[in-house]
Amino acid sequence: MENSQLCKLFIGGLNVQTSESGLRGHFEAFGTLTDCVVVVNPQTKRSRCFGFVTYSNVEEADAAMAASPHAVDGNTVELKRAVSREDSARPGAHAKVKKLFVGGLKGDVAEGDLIEHFSQFGTVEKAEIIADKQSGKKRGFGFVYFQNHDAADKAAVVKFHPIQGHRVEVKKAVPKEDIHSGGGGGGSRSSRGGRGGRGRGGGRDQNGLSKGGGGGYNSYGGYGGGGGSDYGNGFGGFGSYSQHQSSYGPMKSGGRSQ
Repeated sequence: MENSQLCKLFIGGLNVQTSESGLRGHFEAFGTLTDCVVVVNPQTKRSRCFGFVTYSNVEEADAAMAASPHAVDGNTVELKRAVSREDSARPGAHAKVKKLFVGGLKGDVAEGDLIEHFSQFGTVEKAEIIADKQSGKKRGFGFVYFQNHDAADKAAVVKFHPIQGHRVEVKKAVPKEDIHSGGGGGGSRSSRGGRGGRGRGGGRDQNGLSKGGGGGYNSYGGYGGGGGSDYGNGFGGFGSYSQHQSSYGPMKSGGRSQ
């Protein structure tokens, strides 16, 4: 399961006064940090109140996650697995969910195979493989339900998984009603480094994902079609942090702009 991206954690809601040395001082209690960044405004050089830490291995990152909530310089901060810059624009990449979509499933893959594979990321409550209601034929996709959000985040970060000798794709499954209601915890941060107000739904990518009327899971690459309820996929969780996820270079002193 070793994947370098799983070692990177996003930290939001930092005190504007928190420095990289202060951030490092807190999180190195859980393991060896190979990188530590407080993102700053390139014009004002003030903290944008979020940053990243990278651990030397996944177990250390897991230990930091397990110790949540964290308080740094008086602020209770938000800790999540960092999403790579490449993946940060994907619909649902930053949503806080326990349910994952699994696409590209071959006919010989059973629900038990999904549970066995994904249990390496955390406790799996159940798995389901979607079949056509009339014919009973498997439609090539399914869902995995985790007990907690971090386990789902870890599995989604890996993106492509080998199951029964086949390569399958994993994405977060976000209910369409959450998109339409503006849910998902979207927020904003001011460019001056202070904390902005919590928004609801603004600018959310509503890449609809309909199972009705033979539409198929269009935003997931056209798996299946017909029958069932509706699903959607949109942004949540990190809010306006979405364009600033990881992919940073070697550590420098005095903060880093993105």
